[in-house]
Amino acid sequence: MNILPLLTVPQAWHGDALAIAVFSSPKASHDPHEQSENSVKKALELSEVLKKLDIQVLGCTLTDLIAESEFLGESGVSVSGRVGIDYAIRKVILIGMGDPAQANADVWRKSAAIAVKWANKEKVKKLALSFPNYNQDVTVTAQAIAEGVLLAAHQDKRFKSKNTNPSFLEQVEILETDPDMASPAIAKAQQIVDGVILARELVSAPANIVTPITLADTAIAIAKESDFFTVKILEQADCEALGMGAFLGVARASDIPPKFIHLTYRHGEPKRKLAIVGKGLTFDSGGLNIKTGVGSSIELMKTDMGGSAAALGAAKAIAHLQPTNIEVHFIVASCENMVNGSAMRPGDILTASNGKTIEVNNTDAEGRLTLADALVYADRLGVDAIVDLATLTGACVVALGEDIGGMWSIDDSWAEAIAKAARDAGEKLWRMPLEAPYFDQLKSVVADFKNTGSRAGGAITGALFLKQFVETTKAWAHLDVAGPVWTERDSGYNNAGGTGFAVRTLVNLILN
Repeated sequence: MNILPLLTVPQAWHGDALAIAVFSSPKASHDPHEQSENSVKKALELSEVLKKLDIQVLGCTLTDLIAESEFLGESGVSVSGRVGIDYAIRKVILIGMGDPAQANADVWRKSAAIAVKWANKEKVKKLALSFPNYNQDVTVTAQAIAEGVLLAAHQDKRFKSKNTNPSFLEQVEILETDPDMASPAIAKAQQIVDGVILARELVSAPANIVTPITLADTAIAIAKESDFFTVKILEQADCEALGMGAFLGVARASDIPPKFIHLTYRHGEPKRKLAIVGKGLTFDSGGLNIKTGVGSSIELMKTDMGGSAAALGAAKAIAHLQPTNIEVHFIVASCENMVNGSAMRPGDILTASNGKTIEVNNTDAEGRLTLADALVYADRLGVDAIVDLATLTGACVVALGEDIGGMWSIDDSWAEAIAKAARDAGEKLWRMPLEAPYFDQLKSVVADFKNTGSRAGGAITGALFLKQFVETTKAWAHLDVAGPVWTERDSGYNNAGGTGFAVRTLVNLILN
């Protein structure tokens, strides 16, 4: 899809459809002690520019839409209509952006997504966006708008025999925008979204398409896109030589060999060194504690590599953005958790590469076992900070729902850096406690500790388990993204399927 910034004003534009975003008007009410039904809402007032557009070009369509729908410009609310055959613009949509005092980049991102989804539904080929700037740098708004457009327009149709939902939109033009300032921001948005789409499509693809071999090949392909990347794929024998007993314990029941992926970006003399570790279970049957019954979600366990998809998606974006003076290690211990005569059993004891022993009391808590050896590997690279991402626990989904990821960290400044990167990306994370006494749940009679505790606080004990494998790096954070990596519904700029969650957060983190 082509996205063009134009200095053109809305009155001078001709095309299929115009999307106009507006902030809400302030609300006025009578005595605050009166009942809420007696309050009076101040009607939305168009700016002088939009009034002229409405009268001169749109035949007062905006006025009619506002009056008929009582449109107030609330965030995410939209009204649309047809202008008429005798006008330069056939269709128009008004999109609410809410309170201008609360505006951030994600407001522009989501508003652009609303416009794109409406345009495709209305079979629009050429769409113009007239969005307010409101004290934002044009590069910030242009990037956010472009991200919203591209993310909303993406549809994964790889496995459809027929195209039942065709895309009509071919060109989006951002009006009243300086091309010299906005074009680099739009190009940056495209590079970032390419990484998000890679992650989306990795997560959405079934386990017979995306295997550990596929993830390794994806890392190799990313390394070829930039001279600043190198890649190393550790095979099973290499992992055995490094003593990765926890990772290999999970992998041993699969007919597909495990792949330990180490993708390194280095450009210039690094001022900071970062490791991103992604959980890479391309399918999780649960092992001998097999997932069964209603609610087990075994059919969605292709998504259990959502953490690795985010890591690889971020790597793809970085390959093209090419930030300088930084070194980033993207690490994935990838395998399947399957069932055969070689499968690890409940009660088995595994030894991780740092020598710690783990009693496996539940084979369906396998992701933390693969991450254990991946974190030890990352910890030995001499990095300044580590962040791991994993679809680790259903407990985190119970705690935070499907739209918010959990974050645990041993360093407050590192946690805030991640939180800021997420806020700028419009991706929701909530910091959770590393409640040390909860580790008592993992005490084992026969080993250093067990791999699971009780159901209560399960996301916290999962984080505490991972903490045992970071011994020297002072800044570490764990992100449990089990909820937001997949959605069953179209929402905002995400369409049903893999969301690519955390790619933009990771890119922001690296660039910052």
